[in-house]
Amino acid sequence: MLSLLNAARPYLSRFFGVRISTRPDYINSEILQILKDYGVTAIELGAQSMNDSVLELNKRGHSAEDVIIASRLIQQFGFSLGLQMMTGLYGATPQTDLQTAEQFIQIRPDTVRIYPTVILRGTDLETLYRSGQFVSYTLDESVDLCAKLILLFAKADINVIRLGLHYSDSLVQSSLGNNYHPAFKELCESKIFYDSFLSQAEKQRTKQLTVTIHPKSLSKFLGQKKSNLLHFQALGYAPHIQFDESFGKYDLYIS
Repeated sequence: MLSLLNAARPYLSRFFGVRISTRPDYINSEILQILKDYGVTAIELGAQSMNDSVLELNKRGHSAEDVIIASRLIQQFGFSLGLQMMTGLYGATPQTDLQTAEQFIQIRPDTVRIYPTVILRGTDLETLYRSGQFVSYTLDESVDLCAKLILLFAKADINVIRLGLHYSDSLVQSSLGNNYHPAFKELCESKIFYDSFLSQAEKQRTKQLTVTIHPKSLSKFLGQKKSNLLHFQALGYAPHIQFDESFGKYDLYIS
């Protein structure tokens, strides 16, 4: 830890501070004081789940209570707190994942990262997957769940700074199943607008609709390769789009 912090120290004058990621059970007051002295400003914890059964099944080596204790300490020391969660872990369900998000919100982190579980070759998870003991979420199930998580955190004013793993050729080549997508966040945000449009459109007496969104939300409303728009049109809707900069990035209003 000190060798890495010392390597970063000469460059601190060029940056606001240092962001690090670590395990919840590696945090204590002594460590936090060292990190503060070395210019660390943000700490992210790999919490992954707030369900102790899920944590134990996945051999995480820490508990949900460890996450709570470490988070409180980090906040008391004045660091920006980030929490990372993994959806679809062995033993998890959409309900336990939603409960993890709700417990994150109670902790009040500044940021959150959401990583859907990807099965990699040569891991225990691959063995469980091939034996049928572990059934991963499908891509559609992951998108549906994470769209809900985005809205939960947005309502709580907690910034989701990452959703899905960074693309790499090695990741694609070494992963199993069909739940990885390089534009995962885009799929989830498009799903938010897809669901919002249909839930409101079904209540209208006409299919000639005016849709109001924030100008930066246009691509999300249209969907990847205009998939949302094409589906709306296939259902007979003819949306006219207008913009309102006062809208939130996930707001949609139909008139």
